[in-house]
Amino acid sequence: MNGFNPYSIPAILTLCCFCALVLVTIPRAHRSRRNRLFLAICIFGMMLNIDIVYAFHSRSAAAALAVSRADHFLLVYSLPVYIQFFHTYLDIQNRKWLEWSAYGFSAALMLLTPTQWYIASMEPHFFGYFARAGLLYPLFGFGGLLVTVYVLSLLYRAMNAEILPEKKNRLQYLLLGFGLMGFLNGLNVLPILGLEVYPPGNLSFIPLLVFAVGLFRHDLLDMGFLIEKGLLHSLVSILLTGGFALVLASASTLAGGRADPGSLWFPTLLFFAAALVIGPVRKQVRKAVDRRFFRRSYDFRQTLKSVSRKIVAVLDAERVGRTIGGVLQHTLQVDCFALLDREPSSAQLCPLTVQAQKHHPMHRPAPAATAILSRCASATGRPILRSRLAGAASGTARSAQRQALDEVGAEVALPLPFGSGQAGLLLLGHKTSRRLYTPEDVDLLETLAGQTALALENARSCRQLKALNRELEQKVAERTRELRSALAEKERTLDQLIRSESLAALGQLVAGVAHELNNPLASAKSLVQSVAEDLHRTAACDPEGDLADDLAFVDRELGRARDIVSSLLGLSRQTQAYTEAVDLNAVVEDTLRLLFNQYKHLKIRIERDLSPDLPRIEGNASNIGQVVLNIVKNAIQAVGEEKGRIRLKTASRPAAGEVELACTDSGPGIDPGMEEDIFKPFFTTKPPGQGTGLGLYLSHEIVRRHGGMLMVSPTADPGACITLRLPIGR
Repeated sequence: MNGFNPYSIPAILTLCCFCALVLVTIPRAHRSRRNRLFLAICIFGMMLNIDIVYAFHSRSAAAALAVSRADHFLLVYSLPVYIQFFHTYLDIQNRKWLEWSAYGFSAALMLLTPTQWYIASMEPHFFGYFARAGLLYPLFGFGGLLVTVYVLSLLYRAMNAEILPEKKNRLQYLLLGFGLMGFLNGLNVLPILGLEVYPPGNLSFIPLLVFAVGLFRHDLLDMGFLIEKGLLHSLVSILLTGGFALVLASASTLAGGRADPGSLWFPTLLFFAAALVIGPVRKQVRKAVDRRFFRRSYDFRQTLKSVSRKIVAVLDAERVGRTIGGVLQHTLQVDCFALLDREPSSAQLCPLTVQAQKHHPMHRPAPAATAILSRCASATGRPILRSRLAGAASGTARSAQRQALDEVGAEVALPLPFGSGQAGLLLLGHKTSRRLYTPEDVDLLETLAGQTALALENARSCRQLKALNRELEQKVAERTRELRSALAEKERTLDQLIRSESLAALGQLVAGVAHELNNPLASAKSLVQSVAEDLHRTAACDPEGDLADDLAFVDRELGRARDIVSSLLGLSRQTQAYTEAVDLNAVVEDTLRLLFNQYKHLKIRIERDLSPDLPRIEGNASNIGQVVLNIVKNAIQAVGEEKGRIRLKTASRPAAGEVELACTDSGPGIDPGMEEDIFKPFFTTKPPGQGTGLGLYLSHEIVRRHGGMLMVSPTADPGACITLRLPIGR
C-alpha cells in the first residue's frame, strides 16, 4: 500500500462514525428487531468505507478490484435491509412483498458482483483508485435511488402525520440524517462513471454526526441512552485528538521528501504548535457545544433559593402546587404538569394542581396509571423518565410504566419522598423546546421533590391543625348546647316545682272549700228529705207526684254535689274514696241532664249510642261523673255556637276486660303537637279567664286511680275524639 493519503481522511471519519454506531448498537441489538436491522446498516457502512480507504491507499488495481467486488457481494443487500428497517421503524406491516422483492433483486445482483458486468475495473484518480461501473452496475445505482426516494417519502409522510412533538422531532432527525447521506452516496455515481470528481459519499460523516446527535439526544431508536455533557466533551476531545493525529500524519507525509527523517525539528515544531492551539481550540469547541446543547441550562443554586423563599411560608397545598408549577415552567419550560397529593386516610393520590390543555390526558390523570407510577417510583426512589424506558419489551414492568406515562401524557413521573413514605407524585410533560430531560434536569427535579414534599407535609399538618381546631370548636359548641339544654331543663324543673307548689296550695284550698261546703250541702239535703217525707205523708198536697219527683231529683243532685266535694277531697288526699258498682250509661245520662242548660240554646245535636248490655264497673260514681262531665263540657265548648254534633258511644271490650266511652265532636280538633300536653296541669287553649287547665288533668288523675285510660283517639272526620276506658267490675 502507499503511504498515508490525506484524501482518505473523510472516508476514515465516516468509517469511525460507523464503527462508533456499531459499538453502541451491539449491546442493545437483542432488544428489538429494529436495533438488529440498524446494526446491519452500520456494518454495511463500515464495509463500504473500508473498501474506499483500502482503494485510496492500494498500489495494485487488481487487489483493489478484488476487495471491492468481495465487498459488494454482501453490500447489495443493503437495499432490502434499508427498506425492512424503515418498515419496522414506522410499523408498516402490509408491504412484506416489497421486502421480499428487494431481497430477490439483491440476490440477482450478488451473482453479478464477481463479474465485470458489475464492476469493470479500478481507475486511478488524483485521490486514489476508485471503481469503474460495469454495464449492469446502474441497476444497483438505480435501485439505491429508488430505495432512497421511497424511504424519504415514508419519513416525510410519517412526520406530517405525527402529532406528538417528541416522535416528530425523531423523524426530522432521521429524515435529515438518512436523506443527506443518501444524497451524498448517490453522487458517488459521478466518479464511478469515470468523472474526475472526489467521491461525495466520503463526506457521509457529516449526516452521520447529525444522526448521532439525534440518536444520543433524542434516543431515536429507543435504545435507552441519552447524551450527557461529559460524554459530549469526551467525544469532542477524541475528535480533536484524532484530527490532530491526522494533521500530524498528513504534515509528516507532505514534508517527508524535504525534511530529514532523523531530525527532531519538525516533530518538536508540531508539538509546540499543538500545545498552543489544541487547548484553546478544545475550550472554544466545548463552549460551543454547551451553547448548542445546553444553552437553556440554569443555575441550580439560584433556582433552589428562589423555590425555598417562595414555599417556606406557604401553608396551602394548592399554592405550593402553583408555585412549583411556575418554577418548572420557567426553568425547564415544561408544557404541562400535575401535582398529586396523597390522602392520609385512603393513601390514594388525588390531583392537587394540574396545568394542561383542556383535552390533554394530564388534565384528568387516570387513577390506575398514577397508582402504577407511584408504586414503581416509590420502590426505586428515583424519577421515572420515559426516555429511559425506551425499547422495553411488552409485558415487562418497564413496558407497564411506559404505558402508564402514555395514559397520563407525561414524560417524567417524580416521587415526592418524605420520611419512609411518599408525600405525593409530580408528573411533567414535554419540554416546550422538545428536548429530552438531561441528568442536570433530573438532579434539579430530585432536589425540588424534597422541598415540595416538605412543603406539602407542612401544608397537610396545617390543614390537620385547622381540622382539629374546627373539631374543638364543634365540641365546645356541642357542650354549650348541652349546658343550655341543662339550663332549660333546670328552668322547666323549677317551673314544675312552682306548679307543684301551686297544686299543693290549690289542694289545700280545695280541701278547705270542700269541708266548708259539706255542712250547707248536708243541711240542704236534710231539709229536702224532710219536705219529701212530709209530702209523702200528705199526699193531698201533691196529688200528681210532680213535686215529690222534683224534690227527689234535688236530693240526688245534692248528693251528687256532696260526692263531688268528696272527690275533691280525695284528689287533695284529704279523704279516702270508696268504690261501688257504677253504670256508665247512667253516668252519661245524668251528665247530659246536668249540662242541658248549657247546650239547649246551641245548634248542637247530641247523639247517644249507648250499649244496652254494658257491664258495670267498680269505682266512685261521683268521680267518674266528674270525668264524663269534663269531657262532654269540653266537647260543647269546642263546637261552640257553630252548628255541629257530639256523639257519645259506649261499648264493652270483653277481651280487654274494659268498658269504653268515646266522645266525638265536630269541632276544630286538637293539634298533633298538643296531644301529649292537654292532660298536663294548667295547660289550656282557651283565652285567658275562660279556663284554668285543670279539668282534663283532674280527669286524667281520677281515671288513673281507677286503673283506666284517658286518651286522644284519631278520627276520620274533622274534630276530636276523647276515649275513656275503665276496667269491668268483678
